Amino acid sequence: MGSTEKPLAGKRIVITRAPEQARELVDSLEELGAEVALLPMVSFAPPPDWRTLDEQLRQLASFDALVFLSTNAVAYIFDRCAELGIQCERLLSEDRFVGAVGPATARALQEKGVGVSYVTKKGTGEALVREIGPSLAGRRVLLPRSDRGDEHIPNALRAMGARVTEVVAYRTVGPPAVDPEILDRMRRAEIDAIVFASPSAVHTFARAIGESDLPALSTRVAFLAIGPTTAAAMRSSGASVRIKAQESSASGIAKALVQHFAHRSAPARSA
Repeated sequence: MGSTEKPLAGKRIVITRAPEQARELVDSLEELGAEVALLPMVSFAPPPDWRTLDEQLRQLASFDALVFLSTNAVAYIFDRCAELGIQCERLLSEDRFVGAVGPATARALQEKGVGVSYVTKKGTGEALVREIGPSLAGRRVLLPRSDRGDEHIPNALRAMGARVTEVVAYRTVGPPAVDPEILDRMRRAEIDAIVFASPSAVHTFARAIGESDLPALSTRVAFLAIGPTTAAAMRSSGASVRIKAQESSASGIAKALVQHFAHRSAPARSA
């Protein structure tokens, strides 16, 4: 195929997502011709104590709505319900509002047999607040999240009148190991772009590559930030944000990369 069919041919792209979250993106980028390497900067683990989560899951029927911010939240909630003998699928199908941030989260719910009431048009928490916040006013909302979740979302929903109960469903932790070969390739600028999906990934990467080296590296390698929170974390670390993906979906990230490299390779117009 020609470059039109493979617009990322020859581009070397590193993804810092956990492997279980990166499969669809890897496939999408490789189909577009990219050479893709995984350098996970985060991994996930159960909460240190199940008691708070278990208490809320046993009261699931008392909530008017559940909002899932990620596929991780879906996986950990349904796995824990199964261990407790709670019929989560049935409870979420009984006239209860189920919101999902982005299509990947919605698919994870549908694979569990749950109908999704609303999927945000963009895969960000900010989109959730803007798009469905008003409809949650006066409702009791359960919001399962990471232990490092942004407080902006529950606070914004409360400001709109929702009665939000936050509960930690899983922990975001550092990677078990970091591949030194990929780090060396980055230092030699043998990588064209790095994809970051969370502030946690940015901070862990900065420590791995060297916080003082991060700003200079971001001028040689294109840093892609998914969402404004991740972009803000990059800037606060001194890094340049060359590419912004407004959606966390694989197609949204791939589109941002294609547009960036197409713009760079486009011939300059004469005055």
